[in-house]
Amino acid sequence: MTAASQWLPATTGRIATCAHSWMTAVHWAGTLAAKGLYTPTQKHGPKWGPTTVAVAQEISALKECRPSVDYLARKLKTSARTIKYHLAMLRETGLLVYRSKGTRLSGVGGRASEFERVIPVAFDEALGIRTVGEGATRRPVGAAEESRSLLGKLAKKAARKARRRPRRTTVSGRGRCTPMQGGTSSRSSAAGTYSPSESKLASGRKSSPTPKQSKRGPRTLNRVGRRYQLARELIQLVPWLHGASTPRIAWIIRHVADAGWSAIEVQAAAERIVSEKEPRRPSGLLAYRLASCHLLYTTKDRRKVLVDEWRDSRVAEKARHSGNDELTGTDRRPAAVSVQRIMREAFRRVNEIAAGPIDDADCFEIPVETAPEPVALEDLGHELVLASRAEAAKDHRVILNALESGMTELDARRLYTHWLVDQALGAQRRAELTPAF
Repeated sequence: MTAASQWLPATTGRIATCAHSWMTAVHWAGTLAAKGLYTPTQKHGPKWGPTTVAVAQEISALKECRPSVDYLARKLKTSARTIKYHLAMLRETGLLVYRSKGTRLSGVGGRASEFERVIPVAFDEALGIRTVGEGATRRPVGAAEESRSLLGKLAKKAARKARRRPRRTTVSGRGRCTPMQGGTSSRSSAAGTYSPSESKLASGRKSSPTPKQSKRGPRTLNRVGRRYQLARELIQLVPWLHGASTPRIAWIIRHVADAGWSAIEVQAAAERIVSEKEPRRPSGLLAYRLASCHLLYTTKDRRKVLVDEWRDSRVAEKARHSGNDELTGTDRRPAAVSVQRIMREAFRRVNEIAAGPIDDADCFEIPVETAPEPVALEDLGHELVLASRAEAAKDHRVILNALESGMTELDARRLYTHWLVDQALGAQRRAELTPAF
């Protein structure tokens, strides 16, 4: 039966009136399978046998034909996959059809499929069974005279319970000699054991007449092992390969690993040229940079020249940036408090000049010798602090100007609170990331 015919509205068979008559049809299908007239469509699964008949007997005993796969597997002490195979065979032979197919409901769980036990029309034609009615509700009213003996034999089989072969176990048929395991053997296995004398055991100088000889030498890596070894070394050595998949890297470097490259040589080849348009994934970047390198650097001398050039370029790059590193520190503000005051005032005047033109009369000179000491935050009054915070809440540029004029971020957070400072810095970052077009 095709998959489309395995539903009750599409079946050509008739609904079985009782479990016994349905089991008669099951055994008739079994005789056809034994003669080779029926072969399951799933070639890799089990064939028709006693397990199929046992599954059919369990289904025939159900009042509502809704057998759960887990229930049948637990009842017959077999796997759920085996139960599915035998249910498929019963459906293919036209003995079972779907009323409703099982599904999974949200919050409820799995729902088993509901079947209908059906006697195929081929059974009625082969045994000459006469029926009345139409469709799946046909009823048998008689049988041909020549097929009654066969019907009697099938009825006897249907009345008997199917016997399955016992499951194979790893325990042998012999009784165990250990009392803790409940063995039934009356003979001990230690009866024929030969025990050497105490003198031979106590000295420890006796050697075995057939000493063990280890034929295994030092282990050597094969081609695949060498690839994985080089891949792990590269992931630990190259910073931009950290976190990459070892099998993927081993596949990418298979050509250079087979050619005997070292991890330093692979890194030098991968970092010799840096292009703007490159993949962002580490494994893709490595594959892009190592393309055809094993065909270009075919000898150790060529790879040595490659490594030397790569090291020279790294030393030159470090020398170019070392001077700037000395100038860029965490705190570049002057140490003297008076100089910090002068810088803050100068930055404030620069911001005022940048905001708009001012008269020369407004400009003034700041003498270094008579510059007053900056006022500490602890000396500010409560009302002045509240006014500063209110002004900063209206315009975040007040905080940014204070930071640009030399105020440390710690003092700004003490004066304007963490929330206002975070808001000002966030607005500044968003303004820098916003495109100009």
